Amino acid sequence: MRLGGARLLALALLLLTGAATPAPPLAYPAVDHILVEKAARRMTLYGVDGSVTVIPGIQLGDAPVGAKQFEGDEKTPEGHYTIDYGNPNSAYHLSLHIDYPHASHRAFAEGQGRSAGGMIMIHGQPNSLPAGRVPGDWTDGCIAVSNAEIEALWEAVADGTPIEIRP
Repeated sequence: MRLGGARLLALALLLLTGAATPAPPLAYPAVDHILVEKAARRMTLYGVDGSVTVIPGIQLGDAPVGAKQFEGDEKTPEGHYTIDYGNPNSAYHLSLHIDYPHASHRAFAEGQGRSAGGMIMIHGQPNSLPAGRVPGDWTDGCIAVSNAEIEALWEAVADGTPIEIRP
């Protein structure tokens, strides 16, 4: 599990300044595997304890229908992948990397004289956004959630967690 450094720092600042007690952070149980259903804009977390948690309203690439094939197509991949690392210094509020592309994706794209792309993540909202969420589908192929949701995912999703992304 990852340490929530940004969350701990914010809590410490609130306590030191005497500000009101913050709402408890969102928390998910440790995740065994993740299912993303693109058309439903839903992410389902299957906990190691047998629990099921649904995150509605996920945001996808600007061209959400169909599987990612090429860099710049703004599609979110479909298939079976793994969360292979987290990036605490992302341009977005935390990010969890998905191990796209696989060798078959690279071979297909190269056969078309193109790149398969990469750097597909589950991430929060842009760091430059002062509050709230960017409306609609807006990523270049990533899966975006709220900042509170990515903080909870950051704590609950270990490196090596399987993720299936369906149409």
